[in-house]
Amino acid sequence: MKFSGRMNSFIFKGKYDLLQTIDEYRKMEGITHLEFNYPEHVVGYDLDEIKKHMGDLKVNGVALRFRGEQFVDGEFTNPKEGRGEEAVKLCLEAVDACCALGGSVVTIWLGYDGFDYPFQVDYERNWNIIVDSFRKVAEYAEPKGIKISIEYKPCEPRAYSMVDGIGLSLQVVKEVNKPNIGLTLDYCHMLMKRENPAYSLVLAAKDHKLYGLHMNDGYGELDNGLIFGSVTIPQALEFVYYLKKYNYDGVIFFDSFPVREEAKEEVEANIKTFQKLSDAIDQYGMDQVEKVIKQQDGVQSQKLVLDMLLAKK
Repeated sequence: MKFSGRMNSFIFKGKYDLLQTIDEYRKMEGITHLEFNYPEHVVGYDLDEIKKHMGDLKVNGVALRFRGEQFVDGEFTNPKEGRGEEAVKLCLEAVDACCALGGSVVTIWLGYDGFDYPFQVDYERNWNIIVDSFRKVAEYAEPKGIKISIEYKPCEPRAYSMVDGIGLSLQVVKEVNKPNIGLTLDYCHMLMKRENPAYSLVLAAKDHKLYGLHMNDGYGELDNGLIFGSVTIPQALEFVYYLKKYNYDGVIFFDSFPVREEAKEEVEANIKTFQKLSDAIDQYGMDQVEKVIKQQDGVQSQKLVLDMLLAKK
């Protein structure tokens, strides 16, 4: 399995800079890849120095972060003249940075492309702007071998996001109609949308559009960013099962937020939880799980969960 941790889990603790964080991840058992935010983890840094600190670690990709007041009214759909073009330009720069770092996926979360009030936006116009903007980015990235991955979230910081769930995200992918555009699934975001995470996974994976994962956990109302499998363990177990069924071979990125926890210990807890769930499925047997699913029986499904979690080796 390929695992990556969140840079800001260390940096936001106030004890590390970017290079020190890379050093910590290089020493951590189980971590194979790194993920960088753009521009905050790239612009102003010497990329050769970053690569030197990486050692044997690889880069999965970079994620756009539209920081600052300039995008608070929207990224692609910002009403200020030229601001949407600035957002697209930032995405194109992120593609180049991803190439320079040796990554393969640029993840784009449009946190501000949404609305808060009735009559605030022209829905069709803004939808078309979003689709056209993603198409421009995908067209730029395609010859460079970079995938463009949409990360959706139902709300926060806007009351409503324009691209808020699995259905609308797949509709964007369909309308963009480029071979290198797909989805990154954030577990907490799916819970906030009241999606069943495994169902959303299947809808993306069956069409080979599952480009990335942000694994965490929460209670479904907020983006809690807790340790994976700490709250919704039956759903987490099902999610891992379908990752295995669809032969997901991408990086598993842990997007959780250690506020009071030590960053290293929190990342390690994520890895251990994921591995234990994966091992429980392997021990029980994929074929046996499939037999229970085919029954469509709630009692047997609950027994299956307990049998996998409580089985003794």
